Amino acid sequence: MDRINADYMLAIEEPFMKVPLEQLKRTVRQSQKHAERETAQVGAALGDLAKRDGALGAQEVDQALDGLIDRLKTLKRKLETAHHEEAQLIQRSKQRAMDLSELEGFESAAQPEFQRWCRARLDRVLVDYMLRSGNVETARRLAAGSGQEHFADTALFELVMDTERELCERHSCQGALQWCAENRSALLKIQSPLEFELRLQEFIEMARAARTLDAIAYAKRHLTPWSATQLPRIERAMMLLAFSPATQCPPYRAMFSEARWAGLAADFRAVIFRLFSLPPQPLLHLLLQTGLSALKTPACVSDDPAEHSRDCPVCQGETLGRLAQDLPLSHHVHSNLVCRITGERMNEDNPPMRLPNGHVYSLAALTDMAAKLGGGRIKCPRTNQLFAIADAKKLFVS
Repeated sequence: MDRINADYMLAIEEPFMKVPLEQLKRTVRQSQKHAERETAQVGAALGDLAKRDGALGAQEVDQALDGLIDRLKTLKRKLETAHHEEAQLIQRSKQRAMDLSELEGFESAAQPEFQRWCRARLDRVLVDYMLRSGNVETARRLAAGSGQEHFADTALFELVMDTERELCERHSCQGALQWCAENRSALLKIQSPLEFELRLQEFIEMARAARTLDAIAYAKRHLTPWSATQLPRIERAMMLLAFSPATQCPPYRAMFSEARWAGLAADFRAVIFRLFSLPPQPLLHLLLQTGLSALKTPACVSDDPAEHSRDCPVCQGETLGRLAQDLPLSHHVHSNLVCRITGERMNEDNPPMRLPNGHVYSLAALTDMAAKLGGGRIKCPRTNQLFAIADAKKLFVS
């Protein structure tokens, strides 16, 4: 009963391992590209100086060489910063791997060490939930207090939230477009149109402000490169110049809608989560849904409130029930009868008892009720009808 299935437990931990590795790959790739570009430009400048050797004075050559030296020093500082960042990501990956590898050493769920590991796991899942919800400072404090700082991807979620605020509150695409430029190859790999959507929004804002000439020039520069895949939308966008922001024409009213900013923020979050192999919903929700899927029954989704149990989390539609809405019904090889009053299973030691009105409760619940009401009376909690406990009949379920 208390054996540990490490494979199942580690499945939920996969995003924790992928995020620093994805960050490391991008950091290394960007550093390499930057170094290659800078060294190529410095080499080309040196070659140009060599060709003009006789045409330049000594002072001009010295100034040119000093400029190239300063440029290489700047490159060195940037590479040192990138190397430090890479070392931190490698160390973070090692720490996460060491923590997760402890699971293989546990033999029983009753071990105190395993309980400690589970508590740490809950803490990092809560940190993930708080970061996704925007409670960064609370997440930092919890991570520091539980020793889970190396599991907190604070920088990544701060980037997401800062960009979302810029889009939704300041109505600016600058930060998101800069991120797209830095990750253009990754966006092309997953065929994401995020950059086009951002460019389209900037065009729409120019049209909203009646900056027609600027909008046309912007479209030529930033929208036409997407003609191969987005031509119909580009054509519709150009027609936007003939309409006012107050238009009631459905396609163009939708393009002028302020709701597009919230949609862009949601698209940005979805894309960055996809690139870093993060699930779209919090890990806490995934864990809760795993448990709720084992509890969901046809009674939980019944339109009759009387069928719902106050002790069933799936039946609580305003709280955990929301997480269970799209889950399938649980599959039970053997049926379990649960008393609506006590929430306990009904079996041979606590048999089901049928009242004259047809409702069924456990013997323990009816006995306790009769002791409280006195006189051997019981009351059906659904209909408020009074009966004698002797009127309850024992059921035999086959």
